[in-house]
Amino acid sequence: MANSSLVTEFLLLGFSSLGDLQFVLFGVFLCLYLVILSGNVIIISVVRLDRSLHTPMYFFLGVLSTSEIFYTLVILPKMLINLFSVLRTLSFVSCATQMYFFLGFALTNCLLLGVMGYDRYAAICHPLRYPTLMSWKVCKQLAGTCIAVGFLMSLVGTNLVFNLPFCGPNKVDHYFCDISPVIRLACAESHVHEMVIFLCGVFLLVVPLTFICISYSFIVRTILKIPSTEGKQKAFSTCASHLIVVTVHYGCASFVYLRPSTKYTTGKDRLVTVTYTIITPLLNPMVYSLRNKDVQLAIRKVIGRTGFSLKTL
Repeated sequence: MANSSLVTEFLLLGFSSLGDLQFVLFGVFLCLYLVILSGNVIIISVVRLDRSLHTPMYFFLGVLSTSEIFYTLVILPKMLINLFSVLRTLSFVSCATQMYFFLGFALTNCLLLGVMGYDRYAAICHPLRYPTLMSWKVCKQLAGTCIAVGFLMSLVGTNLVFNLPFCGPNKVDHYFCDISPVIRLACAESHVHEMVIFLCGVFLLVVPLTFICISYSFIVRTILKIPSTEGKQKAFSTCASHLIVVTVHYGCASFVYLRPSTKYTTGKDRLVTVTYTIITPLLNPMVYSLRNKDVQLAIRKVIGRTGFSLKTL
C-alpha cells in the first residue's frame, strides 16, 4: 500500500486545539482507561473462576470483555501519549494497522451483541430447547464466526481506504486513524470506496441491530405471558443490561458511520467517537456488574475465596 502513496506518515491533531486542557483530559482519560481495564479483567476473571457463571450468556460476556480490552488498547495508549507529546506522528503502515485492529474489534463487538441478543431470545422464548440451541459447541462457533467476520470486513474496509493515493496533506483531524478523517486526505476520487464502506457498515450495524430488535419483540411478548411478577422482573433484569450497552454502542456507531462523508463534522464526530471508544467499554463491566445479581454474588465469592487463601498462606 505504501508504494502507491507519497505520504509516509500522518500527523494526529487529536485535542491539540484545546491547549492546556489537554493535561486535564490526560488525567480524566487515564483514570477511565484504568477503570476499563480493571473492570473488564474482573468480569473475565469472575466468569472464568465461578462455575455458576459457566453458561452461554456469561461466556459471551467474557468474550465481549476480552474484545473490549484489545479494542481500547489499540487507541487509548497512543492517545494518552499524544496528549503530552508535541510530535504526534504515526507512520503510514502504523495508521493502517491501527485502523484494521480498531475496526476488527469494533465490528466483532457489534456482532457479539447480536449473538447475545439471540442467546436471550433462546433462553426466554425456548427454555426447553435452550441447551441444544446454545450448546458449548454452538457458542464457540458463534464467537469464532463473530471474530472472523469482524476482522475480514475490517480488512476489506482498511484496504479500500489505504489503496487510495495520499500525496498531499497528512494532518488527521482526529485522535486516531478512523475512516472518515483519513479518507478525506486522499488525493483521488473516493466516492466508490466510500459507498462500499457504507454498505459494509449497513450490513454490520443495521442487520445485527434489526436482528436484536426482532429478538426482543419476541422476548417482551413472552415475558408478558409470565404469570408471576417476580418472574417478569427477573426476565426483564437479565435483558436490561444488554439493551443499555446495545443502545449506546449502536447509536453512536450508527451516527458516525451510517451517513454521507459530506456530513462529517470534526468536533461533533470526535465527541461521539469518545463515547463509543471510551464510554461503551467502561459501560460494559459497570452495567453487567452493578445491575446483575449473579455477577455481584460471583465477585463476592471470588474475593472471599481469595481472602481465605491469603489468610491460609
